[in-house]
Amino acid sequence: MAWMVGAAALILFACSSWRHALFQSGAFDLGIFDQGVYLISQGKPPVCSIIGFHILGDHAAWVLYPLALLYRIYPDVHWLFAVQAGALAVAAVPVWGIARHAGLSEREGVAVAGVYLLYPLVFNANLFDFHPEVMAVPALLGAILAARLGRAGWFAAAIAFVLGCKAVLALTVVATGVWLLFFERRRLCGGMAIAVGVAWFLIASRVIIPYFSGGEPVAVGRYGYLGSSVLEIAGNLLLKPGLVLGKVFSLGSLEYVGLLVVPVIWGLSPQFWAPLIGAMPAVLLNVLSESDSQRNLVQHYSLPVLPFLLLAVIGRISPVPKNDNISECRTGETPVPKNDNISECRTGETPVPKNDNISECRTGETPVPKTFQNRDTLFVVWAMLAFLALAKYGYFWSIYLDALDTWQATREAIAEIQTGGSVLTTHEIAPHLTHRQVLRFTDVSFPPRISEFDYILLNVRHPGWRSTQEFAAGLVGEVKNSQLFQLVYQRDEVYLFVKYGIIMK
Repeated sequence: MAWMVGAAALILFACSSWRHALFQSGAFDLGIFDQGVYLISQGKPPVCSIIGFHILGDHAAWVLYPLALLYRIYPDVHWLFAVQAGALAVAAVPVWGIARHAGLSEREGVAVAGVYLLYPLVFNANLFDFHPEVMAVPALLGAILAARLGRAGWFAAAIAFVLGCKAVLALTVVATGVWLLFFERRRLCGGMAIAVGVAWFLIASRVIIPYFSGGEPVAVGRYGYLGSSVLEIAGNLLLKPGLVLGKVFSLGSLEYVGLLVVPVIWGLSPQFWAPLIGAMPAVLLNVLSESDSQRNLVQHYSLPVLPFLLLAVIGRISPVPKNDNISECRTGETPVPKNDNISECRTGETPVPKNDNISECRTGETPVPKTFQNRDTLFVVWAMLAFLALAKYGYFWSIYLDALDTWQATREAIAEIQTGGSVLTTHEIAPHLTHRQVLRFTDVSFPPRISEFDYILLNVRHPGWRSTQEFAAGLVGEVKNSQLFQLVYQRDEVYLFVKYGIIMK
């Protein structure tokens, strides 16, 4: 397990770092979080100039504050890549733990952990900039393992961390609590999750986010047909369900759900779907959104679904019976099915059902259904096929090379920016210049006032997201004619202008 987790972390870190080096990351969302964490580390108010308000007004993600301690050591965006890669990789450990607790063998537990690491969304979400909710994946899985082990304190700590990653994850926590309370019979943990989840959602969405942003959560805009506020959307969902039926039962929604289950379709059975209750908030939010980006395996929005898909799979392949025909037993004893088809056994042995679907076992071993015996290799093979089909590793020799012709010029121009002055640049160059208080990227819909900036760095050949070559060329002409700036660098249609009076090296 250790080598697998370590190798996965290194691969994920290398991929996200290389994507960033190729100028394929963006102001949304890497630039936002990098600037916010940097400002926190410098003891300055983390008012992100890209979004125009305090970083807590985005998603109430207080986990960014402890992350800033890393920037105190050395401020570098690669800390975020390392944390994200490490979080996604280390989540395999609680997956393994849950599998082992459910009765799977060591080999099968490792196989299930491998299935998780090969799930295409893990690789793809790691590529898509940085998002603090990625850190919630191992915490959520750890909380579930803690609940099953009866460790209420660890469960509470893990849930608190999940809530601090993104406000909307409170809904996932509430749904997890419902599942734990009514299906797992974990009353303390289930009740705790429901109560804390509801409380944090109300505090974050009605107090923290409005206070720091001056309005409703940004994501509300993706559900405009349901209302203009969290409360209005909730009310319409309850009182006017007809508004969402077309979305829920659409071909796009069916395709989205299909993408989610294909990598683990072999391990899903209706008898073991109860854990999927925890996935419902994320699935519904993605299905109901007007943004198609939430209904794919490319971006991070479906990550809260993954732990519960794996729980359903583990429940399906687990050799431990999941029905009421099991006798109660004291701690340390082996449950005995309540029927006459069980062979007697001596102390320390595991009872073996008398049928042809169960393999015989030696003393101390757990009987394994023959339908899943020796199939851990097949699980991994299927996961590899799904990875090959749906993971976006091919981007590295296709769209990620689009701006390679201006790569050297862009690096040289960035190196010329020596101060922490305000910068206007493209969406893709922005994450390389976020360690300052004022940074904005070019947007056709919002023409900038060039006098507000100390540096203007433009790439006319590759103008970036929300810009065009015509718009970028027009800005270059405007800056040249303004008499406020001097052109200090030009190569391959990359231009760097510096305001007169700014000290250069």
